[in-house]
Amino acid sequence: KTQVGTIGIAFDVFWYEPLSNSSINVEAAQIGQDFQFGWFMDPIFFGDYPASMRRRVGSRLPTFSKIQSALVKGSLDFVGVNHYSSFYAANISFIRQLLPNGTVDTYTDSGVLPFPWNGNQTIGDPGPTLWLYIVPWGLRKLMNYIKQRYNNPLVIITENGTAEKDEPLLPLPAKLEDQKRIKYHHDYLSNLSAAIIEDGCNVQGYFAWSLLDNWEWTYGFTMRFGIYFVDYNDNLKRYPKASLH
Repeated sequence: KTQVGTIGIAFDVFWYEPLSNSSINVEAAQIGQDFQFGWFMDPIFFGDYPASMRRRVGSRLPTFSKIQSALVKGSLDFVGVNHYSSFYAANISFIRQLLPNGTVDTYTDSGVLPFPWNGNQTIGDPGPTLWLYIVPWGLRKLMNYIKQRYNNPLVIITENGTAEKDEPLLPLPAKLEDQKRIKYHHDYLSNLSAAIIEDGCNVQGYFAWSLLDNWEWTYGFTMRFGIYFVDYNDNLKRYPKASLH
């Protein structure tokens, strides 16, 4: 309060597009968002977990006391969104019947499987990893979903970006001409702009992931998301990529 700061939390969020217009897959997409995003957002905005989680997880899901619910509700100033990709969502409730009794995970609980294919078509151009498909319109849909479900809170895109396939195998000059990354940011930012200007979504910040190449979880230094190339063999020397400009 004395420094007039703001407090938020960042979530990793995919957009889930129904595999088809059937009611069962439309519901699956919503349940997928409930288990991915609503698990954390609903208590903060509504004071409790999503109804679909209550219904499907049952007594294994903790309950909020009235004091806890009041404490957590409205406890942030902005919503941070780390968004890279989108997937189709399909109902797989039948999977429980195929697994041994007692087998429980997010897929058996939700009955939803996210995947990139609809027939022979992928949801977008394949990116550098199995979890990243390039789906710019998914960001716009996600922003509108947040607007409609959570009454248009202040949103900051805290991560958005891509690496490039086979980049580790390229010579340095080719690594710096990252045209796919340029197109990725252009297309995602265009959809974000439309969400703000045309749709009225309350987005007030955007951070590209990332400024520098860095350690990317299980991919280590082999996956490069930076707009600056880092030479790990030459005292971490930096080179600007074309996407910087």
